[in-house]
Amino acid sequence: MSYKGKYQPSYPKKYKGDPTNIVYRSLWERKFMKYCDLNENILEWRSEEIAIPYRSPLDRRVHRYFPDFAIKVKESNGSLKKYLIEIKPKKQCSPPPKPKRQTKKYLNEAFEYAKNQAKWKAANEWCLDRGYEFKVFTEKELGI
Repeated sequence: MSYKGKYQPSYPKKYKGDPTNIVYRSLWERKFMKYCDLNENILEWRSEEIAIPYRSPLDRRVHRYFPDFAIKVKESNGSLKKYLIEIKPKKQCSPPPKPKRQTKKYLNEAFEYAKNQAKWKAANEWCLDRGYEFKVFTEKELGI
């Protein structure tokens, strides 16, 4: 089940973008928003504000990918680091197991996996050019 809504930050000045229009598309995204908002080591954060072009393996056309979050963090050693974060179920981070018969469900999962891989490759390249690090957070990293 998907949960959508608007997040009201406690510290709107930390949010880079319109703090009155922060939309989450899952409870996992909402949990990460709260973490960014309340963690004093996260100096800035934004949600789906960066567009990264990528070529879809499905139609071979260029599309735009909007990673879930961009954050600027004060590391434990005092240095500043920037991350792009994508929130995804762990199940979507590896290829689906191939069934004996190709079902519509399997094909949809395989297409979604291939599309995610293309997006994440483009995000990694974008990050390398701009001094960011790209990470995918699953339920494991979110403590769910």
